[in-house]
Amino acid sequence: MAGVRVLIVPDSVDDLASPRAADVIGSGWAAAAPRDRLVLQPASDGGAGFLAALAQGVDGRLEAVVTTDPLGREVPAAVLLAPGENGPTAYVEAAQAAGLHLLADAERDPTRTSSAGVGRLLLAALDLGARRVVVGVGGLGTNDAGAGLLATLGVGAPDRLGRGGVALADLTVADLAGLDSARRRFRDVDLLVATDVASPLLGLKGTSAVFAGRIGASDEQAQRLEASLGHFASLVARAHPPRRDLLSGEAIRPERAPGAGAGGGVGYALHLLGGRHVEGVDSLLDAVGFDRAASASDLVVAACGTFDWESLQQSVALGVSRRAQRLGVPTVLIAGESVVSRREAIDAGFSGVYTVVGGPRGPSGGTSDALAALMARVAHTWSPQRP
Repeated sequence: MAGVRVLIVPDSVDDLASPRAADVIGSGWAAAAPRDRLVLQPASDGGAGFLAALAQGVDGRLEAVVTTDPLGREVPAAVLLAPGENGPTAYVEAAQAAGLHLLADAERDPTRTSSAGVGRLLLAALDLGARRVVVGVGGLGTNDAGAGLLATLGVGAPDRLGRGGVALADLTVADLAGLDSARRRFRDVDLLVATDVASPLLGLKGTSAVFAGRIGASDEQAQRLEASLGHFASLVARAHPPRRDLLSGEAIRPERAPGAGAGGGVGYALHLLGGRHVEGVDSLLDAVGFDRAASASDLVVAACGTFDWESLQQSVALGVSRRAQRLGVPTVLIAGESVVSRREAIDAGFSGVYTVVGGPRGPSGGTSDALAALMARVAHTWSPQRP
């Protein structure tokens, strides 16, 4: 008899990146229920691992690229190029160039780190002939409103725009002379900002106030960054006056757009180039054909490191459960640890939540062994086709 059809769609779990987490979950399940049919599809919300997760489910090719990290050092990266109805689609992971993980602890200073390397990735996508560019934005170690990215695209001199967020306070309108030219390069490109962050660039919910402290800024530095980014946005408005809403007549300010605050303002720079915000996890699930795969499954398994209040607001696991719920397919969640009540989990669409025994790293001291052991127990619960 045919076994249960299981679609495994994990985010990273503690120290396991999502592709590795998928492999471990799949092996643990298969050990307990070998007749079940498993499909593994790693997931990401646009941050580190976005490209690796996409590469497992998208029919495309990885093109090697050399870019720079937040401090200007060369690093290897890639662009995933896939065929599309209206021309090639390029998938870009901003964290490959500006990720916080590229910096040692002592180097984490968002007042001086630059997003210039993300601009190199965009140029590579254009050179490959992409008509649609999806940029995953998350987990970055920069807070420069994407000024470094814009400098790479020719908006202004790198030694003016690429010195970090605080240096933006010294700019003038003349430093943005190439903005209209850069925008024209993307005029015929569908540019998407894939991120789980809907924050604006400025204000109490903006990137400096909410995220700068998490990537190394002190309170005083966060305040300076807020002022510098505000100055930069005002210069942009003078260099390129915003469009007005046809109904209200109010100016459409890109710094207020959903996702403008993503990646320390990289989202803002992409909006200036004509980009539009999409949910990071949804963009990935669409690209890999999640709905088709889930509809052919009996059960969806999501996974994450910690399941908490923030996870209930925005997370890969929540995005997976919502999509599966609309299709009428039950979803269970595997978590390193959970601080969410059973009722809250049910309201979020999960038919069950299972945590790794002994905490995030398990009793054996290794996430892989503990996770595989947990999956064997979960398979015994959900699969009637055990040997």
